[in-house]
Amino acid sequence: MSLEVALPIVIPLLTGTLCVALWRSNLAQRILSIVGSSALLAASIWLLISVYQQGHVVMYMGNWEAPYGITLVADMLAAIMVVLTGMMALAIAIYSLASASPAHEKFGYYPLMHLLLAGVAGSFLTGDIFNLYVWFEVMLIASFALLILGGERAQMEGAVKYVTLNLLSSAIFLSAIGLTYGVVGSLNMADIAVKLGSTENDGLVDVIAVMFLVAFGIKAAAFPLFFWLPASYHTGPVAVSALFAGLLTKVGVYALFRVFTLIFNENPEFTHQILLWIAAGTMLTGVLGAAAQFEFRRILSFHIVSQIGYMLLGLALFTPLALIGGVFYIMHHIIVKTNLFLISGIAHRLLGTYDLKKLGGLYKSKPFLSILFLIPALSLAGIPPLSGFFAKFIIIRAGVEAEAWVVTGIALLVGMLTMYSMIKIWAEAFWKKLPDSTDGASLERGRTSGSLMLMYAPVIALGICTLYIGLNGQPIYAIAEFSATQLLDPSRYIEAVLGGRP
Repeated sequence: MSLEVALPIVIPLLTGTLCVALWRSNLAQRILSIVGSSALLAASIWLLISVYQQGHVVMYMGNWEAPYGITLVADMLAAIMVVLTGMMALAIAIYSLASASPAHEKFGYYPLMHLLLAGVAGSFLTGDIFNLYVWFEVMLIASFALLILGGERAQMEGAVKYVTLNLLSSAIFLSAIGLTYGVVGSLNMADIAVKLGSTENDGLVDVIAVMFLVAFGIKAAAFPLFFWLPASYHTGPVAVSALFAGLLTKVGVYALFRVFTLIFNENPEFTHQILLWIAAGTMLTGVLGAAAQFEFRRILSFHIVSQIGYMLLGLALFTPLALIGGVFYIMHHIIVKTNLFLISGIAHRLLGTYDLKKLGGLYKSKPFLSILFLIPALSLAGIPPLSGFFAKFIIIRAGVEAEAWVVTGIALLVGMLTMYSMIKIWAEAFWKKLPDSTDGASLERGRTSGSLMLMYAPVIALGICTLYIGLNGQPIYAIAEFSATQLLDPSRYIEAVLGGRP
């Protein structure tokens, strides 16, 4: 039995359950959260090693072989995503020790966080399309509850927009599943790939493909239905914002990579051409939205949208180099974007605001924090030798090789505009003097605050990861290449799932 493919789901579910059992003790929940997140990271690394050695790791739930039962399956892309989930879980768990308020802890912060992590891991590891829908709903319930912790008006407004668009996505997703089952009579993704390829109703297949594209595009905050993200991600507690920024939209991106390399890969001139222009629109609208903002987390939220465009561009070009770039970009972005949200939380802790016009003086008072900000900020903008440079370079080179001149030009332009946004944050929050209207007393408290060190620890660790990928990117490139090779040859996935018990 391939236990390693089930553990990344079981561990956060068990951790969340134990946190509920110890509801009255915030201290016990904090300890359990750290232990559970550490165990999740360890289990995910075990899974990555197994996938590297075996190619695919498959587990048949209830001893029902595919396609009749629910199958858990991990290829290299799924294993990468689960490892990144474990890394972000541990970073957020440590950060939450200092940032989560007792009131949030009292109302289920830790159980909800681990339920969300279980939903994320389940989405990455399921081999069943309806089970993917179930895990999406688990994530939606947990994320909505986390988003409204505190009950402030802005949170409620953001949460309503968030849940409304995601419910629309779920409805389209469920309808697409129903049509798919009506055509092929199966819910197993490998089995669907085999049977859908032999169907003669190409028009219906294209309609189903577009429905999946719209459903997952909403989840990924792709153009044009992305506006729910910048309207909601900045309203919750900062650790929640960081967790959402790192993982939630990447589940939608992962689903697009999975479905449009495994199932809908017979007509790329139609499906991937649509993806190409969605990617261009996502990059451009996201970065223009960021340029107009003056609130720390709203700028970062719009940049989630623009960076999703680069990932979708890698999928849309559908060449070996482009898929390598797409996977590489996902790995880079999850680390960098989570880190930037965590840094915004430290700035808020010191000065009590996210408004750039009210921030200032951090370069003089907190030079180390300034360096920690520059690492992910410059990486996001694609400055060498940081991780973002190589991620963008691979994708742009793939665009040039594919002669996709317009969208490649847009990608270059978006990179420059991203640099503008990062410079704006630097100039307003770090370089300029602290405005007289802002209370600087919290800066003095921050110098001696022991809890502040708990907020710095994951920021430092993620900054080191960014530097490592930039300065020693060959191992990361090799993993991305392994993943791209598997994605371009779906027969290996199909054989691993349907070819008998491993």
